[in-house]
Amino acid sequence: MTIRLVIADDHPLVLNGMEELFRLEEDFELVARCTTSAQTLSAVRRHRPDVIILDIRMPEKDGLAIASELLAEKIPTRVIFYTVEINEDQLLKAIRMGVKGIILKEMEPKLLVQCVRKVHGGDQWIERRTARLSLEKMLRREAGALEIASLLTPRESSILKMVAEGLSNKQIGEKLFISEGTVKVHMHNVYEKVHVSSRVALLRYAQEKGLV
Repeated sequence: MTIRLVIADDHPLVLNGMEELFRLEEDFELVARCTTSAQTLSAVRRHRPDVIILDIRMPEKDGLAIASELLAEKIPTRVIFYTVEINEDQLLKAIRMGVKGIILKEMEPKLLVQCVRKVHGGDQWIERRTARLSLEKMLRREAGALEIASLLTPRESSILKMVAEGLSNKQIGEKLFISEGTVKVHMHNVYEKVHVSSRVALLRYAQEKGLV
């Protein structure tokens, strides 16, 4: 069975390397190569390939935005990210949205071929080292969320998350439609419940619990 491919990367040398790699394999057909997000979206919509190999760092829209758009349109193309690096947040987002393969460019080229075949066959291929780090972060977040939920009220939890995002008391008040004084009261209660005495210490607590 022939596997129809679209490849997308903003570096011509990478595209050339992938093109040569897959032309050596009899079971692949390269239907398009793209260097921009617009070209990528157009090519997948037009050709509806079996698999797209996509760099996360693309001009205009990044790979996550491209994948999200394609998956939302329910195009049956399976998405593989082929990238120099991917952080934990990007990996978790990719997995949750339904990306089937993630492989780093530092890996042997033959592993990319294996990855495409596995993903085409219905399996998932995630680079192990990055997956382990992301799993650890996800578990830390979940444990942190459970701890926070057991200590704080829903309103206090919301304020803690906004503090973690860097919002001031005034900005928090505006978002929640409460006065700055009321925010300060809530902040005092949060300090007492999580046993900290300053905004900096509270931010450190939020980081430890995986909120940032």
